[in-house]
Amino acid sequence: VQLQASGGGLVQAGGSLRLSCTASKRTFSNNGVGWFRQAPGKEREFVAGISWRGEFTSYADSVKDRFTTSRDNAKNTVYLQMNSLKPEDTAVYYCARDRTSLAHTSEKDYNYWGRGTQVTVSS
Repeated sequence: VQLQASGGGLVQAGGSLRLSCTASKRTFSNNGVGWFRQAPGKEREFVAGISWRGEFTSYADSVKDRFTTSRDNAKNTVYLQMNSLKPEDTAVYYCARDRTSLAHTSEKDYNYWGRGTQVTVSS
């Protein structure tokens, strides 16, 4: 089981990036997917999540109205569109597979994690 997050990079404040999380069909089968991030010296935190069919999404208050998660199950890919980026969004971003068809906010509900992708926002 492998997940891979990609699309990170260096961007100026106010800019945008789109992260992608790809996996094998079996990996994403009937599962919600969450996005988490970890900044230097801080604990990993929930950013956004999307249910298996995409009917439910949830966001951390800090990114609400700026970030949007979506998925294309035909391509086995989940996206995180990040707009109006701020320096405090700088972190390593991870995608993870929920144990259920929903996307919970707690790490304990996720059983597979991808390698992270670095997002750096300059001021």
